Amino acid sequence: MYIFYSSSGIIFQVGYLVAGQEFLTLRVPHYTLFTSTLPFLYSASHALFHLLLQSSHPQTFSLFLLPVMAEDFSRAVEDGLKLSKRIYFGKDRAVAPPKPPTMVKSSASALLPSAPMVYAVIYNPGIVDNPDIPSYQPHVYGRCDPPALIPLHMSGIEMQVDCYLDTAFVTVSGTWRLHCIMGSRSCDCRIAVPMDHQGSILGVEVSVARKSYSTQLVVLEDGNQRGGPPQNGEFVRPNIFTMTIPQIDGGSNLSIKIRWSQKLGCFNGQFSLNVPFTFPDFVNPASKKIPKREKIQMNVDSVAGRELLCKTISHPLKEVRRHAGSMGFLYESDVLSWSKHDFSFSYAVSSSHVDGGVLLESASMHDFDQRDMFYMYLSHGDVQSKKVFKKDIVFIIDISGSMQGKLIDDTKSALSAALSKLNPEDSFTIIAFNGDSYLFSKSMELASKDAVERAIEWINMNFVPGGGTNISHPLNMAIEMLPSSQKSVPIIFLVTDGTVEDERQICAMVKNHMTNGESICPRIYTFGIGSFCNHYFLKMLATIGRGQYDAALDVDLIEPRMLTLFDKASSLVLANVKLDILDDLVELEVYPSHIPDLSSEGLLILSGRYKGSFPETLKVQGILADSSNFVIDLKMLKAKDIPIQKMSARDQIEHLTTEAWLSENKQLEQKVAKLSLQTGFMSEYTSMVILENDHLKKVKESAGTKVSKKSHSGYEANVQGQRMILLPHLGIGFGNLSATAENIPPGYETKLPEVAEIFKAATNCCETLCSYCCCMCFIQCCSRINNQCATALTQLCIGLGCFGCLTCCSEICCSGNEG
Repeated sequence: MYIFYSSSGIIFQVGYLVAGQEFLTLRVPHYTLFTSTLPFLYSASHALFHLLLQSSHPQTFSLFLLPVMAEDFSRAVEDGLKLSKRIYFGKDRAVAPPKPPTMVKSSASALLPSAPMVYAVIYNPGIVDNPDIPSYQPHVYGRCDPPALIPLHMSGIEMQVDCYLDTAFVTVSGTWRLHCIMGSRSCDCRIAVPMDHQGSILGVEVSVARKSYSTQLVVLEDGNQRGGPPQNGEFVRPNIFTMTIPQIDGGSNLSIKIRWSQKLGCFNGQFSLNVPFTFPDFVNPASKKIPKREKIQMNVDSVAGRELLCKTISHPLKEVRRHAGSMGFLYESDVLSWSKHDFSFSYAVSSSHVDGGVLLESASMHDFDQRDMFYMYLSHGDVQSKKVFKKDIVFIIDISGSMQGKLIDDTKSALSAALSKLNPEDSFTIIAFNGDSYLFSKSMELASKDAVERAIEWINMNFVPGGGTNISHPLNMAIEMLPSSQKSVPIIFLVTDGTVEDERQICAMVKNHMTNGESICPRIYTFGIGSFCNHYFLKMLATIGRGQYDAALDVDLIEPRMLTLFDKASSLVLANVKLDILDDLVELEVYPSHIPDLSSEGLLILSGRYKGSFPETLKVQGILADSSNFVIDLKMLKAKDIPIQKMSARDQIEHLTTEAWLSENKQLEQKVAKLSLQTGFMSEYTSMVILENDHLKKVKESAGTKVSKKSHSGYEANVQGQRMILLPHLGIGFGNLSATAENIPPGYETKLPEVAEIFKAATNCCETLCSYCCCMCFIQCCSRINNQCATALTQLCIGLGCFGCLTCCSEICCSGNEG
């Protein structure tokens, strides 16, 4: 069964699919009609459809829902702002009642959070009022479904940012008041945290009245990573994390601390950071007497020991500390209104040549892996005086049926821009693929102006979405077409939004093509679109090919992220990077296992574990763009107060997960889970929970990391006296074969319902609505009919069930009429 929900929010399409054949399609143009007919649709047809699935195509049953979570969130906030007009603040008003901005169709997500925010979740609009000054309110009938979201007033905000090389750790602490709910009533509060697209949520702590809440990562014993329902916590967009705190009393103050990490941008020796920190006017407290204090603290440690040059800064920070390789800034002030723009900061590390260092850290006594850690980085320095490699590049672009509309348009635009950036001495070709492969040119062409114009014209004519997905064939073609040379870098640039069955075989094939000779083997850069492709397969391809990987989980980011990855591929300054064999080290692990090239668009970072005595200097070798050999001795640097494990944890988790997927190794999966629990970074094998502590009750401090049972609701459990609220699994998963086969565009969410749940729905139908006939007799009768009759009966049951004609349906079933 499938359900399509349009982005306009008013059209639903309901029907059944078996082996790709559509039985019946119903378009329902109104939400109330949909909600009233959907239960009949399920109950009247599931018993019969269950038989069809059991007997013929059990793998083709899936529920497809197009989520518009971001748009729904914005609409909920818009409804909340309208509801907040009911609140009377008295004469002591600092701000006017909030006026929702005009919501035009092109900016349906205008009310998404642009800074850490907290919202009251309103199902019953009758409870909306000032908890301090109750006022007469007209009675409100009905409920808000979906609930409205009223932004809470904020009375204080503090942010601390700690930057180490290319990683920033952000901590935001703030105080919000539930100003919009009657003092005698309560409601849920939803926290929203916008981050950079490469951000990772590390933890949330909430203190309110007599209770406190904190997040924790756990491993579910039964291996079920689905967790709780989406309303407990989810990503509204790939960069906006939300979680819900249950039942907060009206008038309460919430003290909240949020921690996350994100990557710094790096270009030509300059590092840049941007943190969402733009607060709308409607979070300002209504009372003039409530002080508003804003504080920002910034610490930078480049580790290199070189002078840091501050380039740009968005807020009036004052320098309070400066040493070789580090500096600190502080801003603290009472303000009339909160920050109106994001916090941005950039600095440069002066260096005229490739430079780097190695940091060492001993394992702590609580570390599950007692081997020591190392962290090595290479910086390109001032690349303006350096030559970059010429490129022989093959673009492999997915044009399967799911790449339609905005996806193919943005991909075409990004590819055209990338072609225009090629230098005349570069060479290129393009392979478009679905079930077949389509070549722009059978051989590599120099990137002349005429060739680029012909290529763009070819793209506009041939990039027509349709067909299936076959990655192996075009990848083989690209590897065979690329020349092998020391004067240029052969590059494969793969873009796809789907997953295929032979991914492990593709990885094995690519490994066989990679050589260890002096020539430069093909580099593979991979780009994934949406959540249906297997991002770990793409990461493994990039690792084997000594390239890099990026993704646009949010389809709005296809063009900028794809161009960013292309810039990395086209600005290589050092290739074939090798480390001296460390003879004195045992049990050495290096992540990534295949060392990528050094680009002017970022640092080259390696990390890992070892046993033994690390040498005082580490020799690194490579090939420069002028074909000369490059050698540098990296010295050991002091890692005092620099959290090496936290800096490398996310990358190590991703690399280990990729290897665990490829090898299907359960021990590696357990290792990833342990590293995730130890460092606080989420993984595919752990889930996040909210621990609730009631300080009026004597509860034991929780030390467990496993959940053995769920409550009857399936969402909450208790661990050593603490109430535990399960969040849904927040990993990106390992691709979706069924969605790729059905050419479902990215943005849809798939779910495979359990057979027991389907059968239970059918049983309830027969018990409550179809009491005139025997359920088992009906099922036994259906099991003896032929396929054509089963098809006809299915269509009839669905149609009659949707329109509520249960009496007529019962008469037909009891009369023995088979259609």
